[in-house]
Amino acid sequence: MPQTNKHVITEHSATVEDLSHDGKGVVRVDGKAVFLAGALPGEEVTFTLKKRRRSWDVAELVSVELASNDRIEPRCAVASMCGGCSLQHLNSESQIALKQRSLLESLKRIGKTEPLEVLPVMTGDLWGYRRKARLGARYVTKKQSLLIGFREKGGRFITDMDRCEVLHPDVGARISELRDLVGAMDAAKEIAQIEVAIGDEVTALVFRNLVELNDSDTEILIDFAKVSGLHIYLQPAGPKSVKPLWPLDSSLSYRLDQFDLEFEFLPSDFTQVNHSINQQMICQAISLLDLSKNDRVFDLFCGVGNFSLPIARFAGDVLAVEGEASLVQRAEDNAKRNHIDNVEFHAADLSKPLRDVPWFKTFIGQGVDKMLLDPPRSGAYDIIQDLAGIHFKRIVYVSCHPGSLARDTDCLVNEQGYKLVKAGIMDMFPHTAHVEAMAVFER
Repeated sequence: MPQTNKHVITEHSATVEDLSHDGKGVVRVDGKAVFLAGALPGEEVTFTLKKRRRSWDVAELVSVELASNDRIEPRCAVASMCGGCSLQHLNSESQIALKQRSLLESLKRIGKTEPLEVLPVMTGDLWGYRRKARLGARYVTKKQSLLIGFREKGGRFITDMDRCEVLHPDVGARISELRDLVGAMDAAKEIAQIEVAIGDEVTALVFRNLVELNDSDTEILIDFAKVSGLHIYLQPAGPKSVKPLWPLDSSLSYRLDQFDLEFEFLPSDFTQVNHSINQQMICQAISLLDLSKNDRVFDLFCGVGNFSLPIARFAGDVLAVEGEASLVQRAEDNAKRNHIDNVEFHAADLSKPLRDVPWFKTFIGQGVDKMLLDPPRSGAYDIIQDLAGIHFKRIVYVSCHPGSLARDTDCLVNEQGYKLVKAGIMDMFPHTAHVEAMAVFER
């Protein structure tokens, strides 16, 4: 009998029916949903199946036979390969519509409610907006070459790229330069990543060095810093090991001129990726909180004080809580730097109850009126449950994941008696399927 080749790749053709929440085209093969990156609704496409699951499959796009009117030419030469962006082939208006739909559908399906009002979409620069990023670095022995960039879509390999259109130009236009820089080092094979952190005046690069650098490599990096104007840091171990290499007095900061505030931060600290959206986001949050000097406010997941200090400009007292002690220290330093004395910062695990914590009991004993939440992707379910007995007049929730926001909305609305009065998206990450949103709850 003739042998059959189990690895024969079969091409399929279909019309794309929809877009998934993460921006993949949805087609069907024998009634089974197939997710296809790079495809848009209404397009006739050819594809091959790559991963099979019980209820859905993943495919790879071979060609587009009939293109959507919403399709545009990606600005980036490696957009189809790089995992940094997923939607450069879709025009910006349609990207925003996708994100808005993702938010509202999640709220309706998971949160079992709809906002009384949809907030206007918050937008900013489409290109060169990223101030924070983590670039992978890998020496490929077979090719005898070094790669620096984001990981490929759905893979562990580094994208072979010369520039990045969404990174701030200080770094995005220098990818090939960074590749040559690291390639010239004796420790080229031992540089695992380059973290990017950009303030208003300083662009910093943190080199994750897996071995101690020799004098020659150190000199190469310092010379690059002097010529480029970029600040260089080294990270020989975990995040706490990050230290400046050149200049030794390197310092990062950003301003919020609307509130006459300046924030200092370390390159390893969490700060918002998109400075323009961050400024708009804070202004909107302050407006939606409708603050007065009589208000006592919680700011939970406060980070370096990004919301806490602007809130303190308008409120009577603020209690700000963050899980990472080093960020709390930075927030306290920022409060002193800006001469703000009506905010109290504490470090606490916000997945655990606060009710028996002395400083928490003291604050709520004097009454609390409003709350701002800015949790990670996992959301704020535990702390929302813990604070169920406190009847806030208003809650403003800043979310980076529609699913966790919708789950927490279900708890606030259907269990605790709040109304979802407003919700809307903020386009923090153009050309990606990432959805940032803000929601307002009232009693």
